[in-house]
Amino acid sequence: MRACADEREMLATRIAPKLSLTREEILREGQALPAAPQVLGGLCELLEDVNTNAYQVAELIRMDPALAARVLRLSNSVMFRGGLTVSSIEEAVTRIGLAEMTRLVGTATVAGLFDRTLVVYRIAAEKLRESLLMHALASEALARCTNLDPRSAYAGGLLRAVGMMVLDRVARERIAPEEYFDAKRYGTYPDWELSHFGVTSPELTAILLDEWHFPAELVSAMDQHTQPAGNPLALVLNLAGAVVAAHRRALPGDTAHWVLTPEKLSGLDLDENALRIACEQARAAFERHREALY
Repeated sequence: MRACADEREMLATRIAPKLSLTREEILREGQALPAAPQVLGGLCELLEDVNTNAYQVAELIRMDPALAARVLRLSNSVMFRGGLTVSSIEEAVTRIGLAEMTRLVGTATVAGLFDRTLVVYRIAAEKLRESLLMHALASEALARCTNLDPRSAYAGGLLRAVGMMVLDRVARERIAPEEYFDAKRYGTYPDWELSHFGVTSPELTAILLDEWHFPAELVSAMDQHTQPAGNPLALVLNLAGAVVAAHRRALPGDTAHWVLTPEKLSGLDLDENALRIACEQARAAFERHREALY
């Protein structure tokens, strides 16, 4: 499929994984997830058209009733309503604006999708949600600095753990607790995933994003973002991880991937000052949106 994927597949065959997942199993688990990620993907696509209106956005959000209810509740929270009550999704879109609505839908997606501990990864739901929101906001800020699509970058940072959720759902009934992820033994999540499943969570996330019709460049970037090479959007997602780490919200099995290097900065024609500015923008946005996670 992609170069880094091919390399990991070769490694997987050498280490004889304890479990093996077919594409059909992956898609079946993905179909069992709420529709919110697909709504977010559809929203990003819809907003590429300058003629998109509030009714179209509202119709898309209502595809997932639970997401729509959460979005309406958040629209009436202190940070969004400005003292006025919002009674419909259309009204919320009009009052809040399309860009802010995308962030609100994203926050609501994370809050509803990652609502329980990932048992086999030993990651509490609260820690995971905050890490993903920070990653999304940092990705968005960095994409703006590099003339890449900020909506795709935001969605990528937000949904990068979907593959982990799938593996957690499969593995919690099939592997013993002593086989759960241990950073001292494996270092990174992909190392552990390959040894147990023969596939990594970024690969699974890429498969599902492709199935949900996210842009091809995001699918490719998701597969490569832990080892980004020359893929610009993958580099954005990787450098966003460095921002997450700087704010001490990186997940234990991710930290080894988020090392800041001059090569990564030069790959996007950025300097450390630009990275600091993006870091501050992400922090400010995170503080504004954080309470919406709960």
